[in-house]
Amino acid sequence: MTKKVKIILLVVVIVVVLIGGYGVFYYKRYLDYKQAVQTIRVAEPDLTQLKDGDYVGEHDVDFIRAKVKVEVANHQFQSIKLLEHYNDRGKKADVLPGKMVDQQKIKVDAISGATNSSKVIQKAVEKALMNE
Repeated sequence: MTKKVKIILLVVVIVVVLIGGYGVFYYKRYLDYKQAVQTIRVAEPDLTQLKDGDYVGEHDVDFIRAKVKVEVANHQFQSIKLLEHYNDRGKKADVLPGKMVDQQKIKVDAISGATNSSKVIQKAVEKALMNE
């Protein structure tokens, strides 16, 4: 085997090892993300205990994160704005804050096709109101 062939084989082996290592790393991140989403539990805060004002909260599960601003007045949601919503495919969930304001609660039905994003947004709203 010539020196040139050995170098090419070495480069190919290094590339395969790097790709395989990244694949394992990415798969571990994906499993951690799925576990994080499955463990999300959202508590419904008592709006009668909240003072008027703006509350900011965020939640991050690696592949999806949301940051929200919740405006409360007279013990009701006045508005919920998505300040940030990073996701791969959950853009449909961007309508969820409007549903929460309309129904005056966090635990509204998730958006079909964006269930994980829905959960993350709901948790961000809860954290805002619970001052977490």
